[in-house]
Amino acid sequence: MKLSRQFTVCGSAIFCVVVFSLYLMLDHIDQSKNPNGERIQNVSRLLLSYDKIDHLERLLAENNEIIANIRDSVINLRETVKDGKMFPEGNMSQGDVELLLPAPALLPIHSEDCQFMLDVYDLLSFDNPDGGVWKQGFDISYQDNEWDNEQLQVFVVPHSHNDPGWLKTFDDYYRDQTQHILNNMVVKLHEDSRRKMIWSEISYFSKWWDSIDEQKRDAVRRLIESGQLEVATGGWVMPDEANSHYFALIDQLVEGHQWLEINLGVKPKTGWAVDPFGHTPTHAYLLRQAGLSNMLIQRVHYSVKKHFSSQKTLEFFWRQNWDQDSSSDILCHMMPFYSYDVPHTCGPDPKICCQFDFKRLPGGRISCPWRIPPQAITDNNIQERVQTLLDQYRKKSKLFRTNVLLAPLGDDFRYTEAVEWDQQFENYQKLFDYMNSHPELHVQAQFGTISDYFEALRKSTGMDPVGMNVGQLALPVLSGDFFTYADRDDHYWSGYFTSRPFYKRLDRVLESHLRAAEVLYSLTLANIQKYGQPSDYPAVDNYKLLTEARRNLGLFQHHDAITGTGKDWVVVDYGTRLFHSILNVKRVIVSSAHWLVLKDKPAYYHDPSNPFLQMAAESVAKKCFIKMLNFFAVPRLLVVYNPTEQARTSMVTVYVTTPKVRVLNALGHVVRAQVSAVWNDASHAATDVFQVRSATSMHHITALGVCSAKYMFLQDGGQISVSKLEHFPQFYQQDAAPVHIENPHLKLSISTATGMTPENISCLQKMSNKDKSGAYLFLPDKEATIYSPSQPPVVRVTKGPLFSEVTTTFTQITHTLRLYNIHGVEGQSVELCNTVDIRGEINREIAMRITSDLNSKDRFFTDLNGYQVQPRKTMAKLPLQANFYPMTSMVYLQDSSARLSLLTAQSLGAASLKSGQLEVIMDRRLNQDDNRGLGQGVLDNKITANSFRLLLEKRSSRETNNAEETAPNSYPSILSHMSYMYLNHPLISMAVSQRSDAPSLIPYIPLSASFPCDMHLVNLRAIQSKEEGGGPSEQAALILHRKGFDCGFSNRNTGLLCSTTHGKILLEKLLTDLKVKSITPVSLSLMHTHNSDADPQEISLKPMEIRTYRLQLS
Repeated sequence: MKLSRQFTVCGSAIFCVVVFSLYLMLDHIDQSKNPNGERIQNVSRLLLSYDKIDHLERLLAENNEIIANIRDSVINLRETVKDGKMFPEGNMSQGDVELLLPAPALLPIHSEDCQFMLDVYDLLSFDNPDGGVWKQGFDISYQDNEWDNEQLQVFVVPHSHNDPGWLKTFDDYYRDQTQHILNNMVVKLHEDSRRKMIWSEISYFSKWWDSIDEQKRDAVRRLIESGQLEVATGGWVMPDEANSHYFALIDQLVEGHQWLEINLGVKPKTGWAVDPFGHTPTHAYLLRQAGLSNMLIQRVHYSVKKHFSSQKTLEFFWRQNWDQDSSSDILCHMMPFYSYDVPHTCGPDPKICCQFDFKRLPGGRISCPWRIPPQAITDNNIQERVQTLLDQYRKKSKLFRTNVLLAPLGDDFRYTEAVEWDQQFENYQKLFDYMNSHPELHVQAQFGTISDYFEALRKSTGMDPVGMNVGQLALPVLSGDFFTYADRDDHYWSGYFTSRPFYKRLDRVLESHLRAAEVLYSLTLANIQKYGQPSDYPAVDNYKLLTEARRNLGLFQHHDAITGTGKDWVVVDYGTRLFHSILNVKRVIVSSAHWLVLKDKPAYYHDPSNPFLQMAAESVAKKCFIKMLNFFAVPRLLVVYNPTEQARTSMVTVYVTTPKVRVLNALGHVVRAQVSAVWNDASHAATDVFQVRSATSMHHITALGVCSAKYMFLQDGGQISVSKLEHFPQFYQQDAAPVHIENPHLKLSISTATGMTPENISCLQKMSNKDKSGAYLFLPDKEATIYSPSQPPVVRVTKGPLFSEVTTTFTQITHTLRLYNIHGVEGQSVELCNTVDIRGEINREIAMRITSDLNSKDRFFTDLNGYQVQPRKTMAKLPLQANFYPMTSMVYLQDSSARLSLLTAQSLGAASLKSGQLEVIMDRRLNQDDNRGLGQGVLDNKITANSFRLLLEKRSSRETNNAEETAPNSYPSILSHMSYMYLNHPLISMAVSQRSDAPSLIPYIPLSASFPCDMHLVNLRAIQSKEEGGGPSEQAALILHRKGFDCGFSNRNTGLLCSTTHGKILLEKLLTDLKVKSITPVSLSLMHTHNSDADPQEISLKPMEIRTYRLQLS
């Protein structure tokens, strides 16, 4: 009775609050109409009061339905409580669990009602008490009659998690296991139409598809049409979500979905991500944009899982933290327990669930670690076995808001042998048949796919089959990410943010070159159609090279590849694939650029053994060192390609065999250049190779354009139009005075003792680890200690008209600070390069610490996948390793006056452990396994160059920052976005080979103007033809992203050569010589065509939106 009265009072209070709020709103409107506070006559006030009352009555009438809904909900809730049930499935037994009020039916959930993960972290204590059989949870109980009115509906989803490389290479796994799983799948699913299976990795599926005959392919198509086989997610791999850049995430998703469209006509509906080590909202957004409606995640911090379980919020709408409405929402299911294997998926007690993993029957190769084996189901034990399993199902269902239950059935590389298919499917079918034939059990159990489960879930909550309305039993809305993951105790998986950094850098080099090649190739195909098909351009061969590169890049996004968590020989296999693809896409770039800059198109010829243009091979270990070009006395032409969509003033770097050189532009005018030494080591310069850098201005490097320059080489004694040889002889400074380098924007003061800037960059750090730190885990035994080299460093200073730099060489690190003296974006920041070599160390992690006087307190910001920025909070209640987060493209600190951003050319782990400080882990060398299955340490370190840009920006408005103190989102500045693009997409130089019959070249300028500053051309990706032969079609996927940016920073004198246009582009007007033959808006991966009444020629994007168009140029 007391609780009933409380609910009545609650309903009355809500009514009063609504009425009073409406009155205040009217009063506020009145005040805003009269800001100067003039005196109003009494009669006027009286009339105004009548008007307000009249308006209030109208508003109350309009809100009458809402009040009625609230009243009905309170009455319904009161009746539910009388029956002792908070939700239809009953009340939980957890002692202090807060009761959750169900929302009124079909009311929209607004952004202010969205829960943010940062707030959840503030709530949690992150303790780890023993929860009983569910060690990381709590005891669960239920009443036997809870399902009398609505039976429990159980979907058992068979799956086999196939890592495309981990303990074996991709090809070895396929040969030994995966092909047998798929072959058995076709046979065993056809034996019984009630059997179901899901598959996610298209990399494996496509390899298998190529090996089977048409009869087996038809059998697969029938399984898909009947709903027995579902492709979940449908990406090339199940990608890592911490280190992967959104370009690569999109590319592997498009590759998988395009393969499915061409070969199977399948359009995935549900995402399945059971093994990535933490989860990003970026992936959720990409799946939603691709047309998927649902998704599942698994590896989330055990404390977060426990909290969500106690609140019954394991199923939620995942919303982007920048989204003002629900347009980005996707329905998400979080698995509640420790793992995705069978012992942790049927219910809270793993020793019981393990008894229902029939691969572990006595006599098999694996058994249950709890030493209670499974029993084959017989007439004698079926009643007891059903009761035991159903008890787990019921307990698990108590963590959710509906009577629809998901129970995955699988593990890594399961169902390899036919006997396992029989063991699992036959025994479970007996259990299902018994359950379904005994109505007193109030359960309906069956095999299902993941979309079968979501379809039933949506039906039970009143949602439509694919939309995102909240339903009759409203599910919560959540924003934020699920990093950093911990699976138990203080075992945080922040080590893999940095592990194997050499390969993380190689990944970013391939991304940049692949994107450049895709755009150039698509433009070349369109131009070839315009000028007539030349017989010699290798369109099909180039497309095959691009396809192979897409697939190798996609393969490396796998959650045991880019993470650096594979066996040594597996990592070498990934690296070999990446390296070969870099070489191959360079072939695409030079053959395409050759055709585009050739004045006489019919004169084009393709000679792979002696290409017309030559790109120098780039060494990733020593980033700036590329293979020298063999120059002689005759002038050499250099073709330069700007792969970005905005005009730019930028540095062009080449290596030559003589320092006596001058640089001319396409008009024959001498341009400023700087010759510098190439150093073999800290103090010895090379005598046979020299570096030439010239500043190329916007007039010659237009957006996406290629232009040519001339290099004239003079004999000894000739005139040198660049910096003289005095710039790079060795010299020594005797006193300890700081060295200064500066440009018009920045001045650096460097200590000659350390080679560092004392105010901005402190010493490189060393961290020693406990025994169990490894490829996955970061377990430091204390805070970082100052790096103390065994001998003083060698400090080398280079000064010149175009750039100045200070290089400090320690035993294990070469640290370079460089300033460019040019009027462009590159002159606004400090280029920073650390070449790290810790191959002689034992259990060490080396970090860079940047110290500033910014009052950032405990707040800092890291990006997610290069797509969006996530605010972070350093928490004293968490161990040091828990406060490290993935940094894919940037990390920054800020206070009310300034922002300090570190932009990166590779994914690494970052933190801000003290106010004003940033720490970035550069490399890790670990001598032991961390007991997560890899079975080895990380001892295959390479000399690795980590490249960054350090950008300090002053705020033009302090008010913006005050609002950002607690804001759930943040944005980089336009300058920061551009600086990142310059760092990761440098100009591409190609030398024209020396020939006696050198043809005439012309600049190729496809755009009449730059794209808007905030509009990014993610890709212009040729689409495969559906005809035999695997060549390109006449269409390309145009993928655009409108970047969100912070307006609180001035863009004056920043060298930006673009503007913003409120997200609008008139594509036809931007193109110079090409025409838009057709353009159709489609879903991200081209699976679905969007109907729109808008003019397709006018592209309009909201901030942060990524959109794809099917484009045909002519």
